[in-house]
Amino acid sequence: MAKLLHMPEVSANATHAAIQNWTLKEGDTISAGDCIAEIETEKALVELAAEEDAVLGKILVEPGREVEVGAPIGVLFARGETDVDIAALLAKAGALAAANEPVVDDAPVLQPRAEVTPAIDAHSGRIFASPLARRLAAAKGLDLASLKGSGPNGRIVKRDVEAVAVAAAVAAPTPVSTVDFDEIPHSSMRKTIARRLVESKATVPHFYLDVECRMEPLLALREQVNRTAARKISINDFIVKAAAVALQQVPAMNVTWTETALRRYHQADVCVAVSTESGLITPVVRNADSKALSQISAQVAELAGRARDGRLRPEEYQGGSFTISNLGMFGVEQFSAIINPPHAAILAVGATQQKPVVENGELKVGAVLRCTLSVDHRAVDGALAAQWLAVFKGLMENPLGMLI
Repeated sequence: MAKLLHMPEVSANATHAAIQNWTLKEGDTISAGDCIAEIETEKALVELAAEEDAVLGKILVEPGREVEVGAPIGVLFARGETDVDIAALLAKAGALAAANEPVVDDAPVLQPRAEVTPAIDAHSGRIFASPLARRLAAAKGLDLASLKGSGPNGRIVKRDVEAVAVAAAVAAPTPVSTVDFDEIPHSSMRKTIARRLVESKATVPHFYLDVECRMEPLLALREQVNRTAARKISINDFIVKAAAVALQQVPAMNVTWTETALRRYHQADVCVAVSTESGLITPVVRNADSKALSQISAQVAELAGRARDGRLRPEEYQGGSFTISNLGMFGVEQFSAIINPPHAAILAVGATQQKPVVENGELKVGAVLRCTLSVDHRAVDGALAAQWLAVFKGLMENPLGMLI
């Protein structure tokens, strides 16, 4: 028996999601467990797997279209089933009364066999418009209530907004000059980053501590290790290891904040910020304190590669208790990072610089790495953060200590 395929809740508290790609086409036979489509979440792509054997009878949402969680995105036929009244199936489920228009903006979703009247209260005051029409109207400063819809059942669609916008442009005086620009729609990840960073900066009481680490011993050890290592170890790998060991040595720093209690963790799971085309994501290196440098190096490289391809699984970027953001490879000497809630701290790492230093009363040139620790004062007091930073500095300046 035919049934609707609905947009799943691919991440916690998600209200909308988008089909990135259909891996099958209409009429293809599906076996249980097969990937039907790839769904764009806030931070990665998630495969939508079939729960049973079926046939992909109808695609209702084209790639790139964002719809509400729970909205119909396709129709699954039973194998051998051909005569399916899709319009009746949608009407029975109340799909035609939903606020989303899942296929194309300027055309009905389906060509139904008979007229179906959706269950819409015309006096409810609700304005029915496609998601794209709403976005265009907001961008152009148009009031949806003033527009007349030409879509199915009077729904406002893209062409209605564009028609009013064109008419307004013709009536408006010609500007003396124009500014050329490209408008790039926000990705789901970029929207999430914006929301979380605003929440963090507005609600988390940040304070900052700076430290400078002498890097000569670590650089010498790294050079020695890399002479024979199958995989080259980076300075960032040492930083991840040192941060994790410091979290174990100062366990009161290995916490996250909740409104009812502090959560103190028994293992050091360190998040590493990775820049992608869609925005920043922080895959987690689990139990980093107990891993060898070669293991950390391989795992960070593998996670970062899949992060840039949008192929991380949710469990690979969710969790952790501490974040490292390293901009040293770009030549940045020092910066302050925004905490990633519910984490209590984030370490911002700059580039190793040749700088004047005083050693035994003499002025010399030394290799110096500057780090800034951003701390949530609700969870960690200044003295505790300073204690952790001193341990981290000691490990960086005496790197054998983190390897024993």
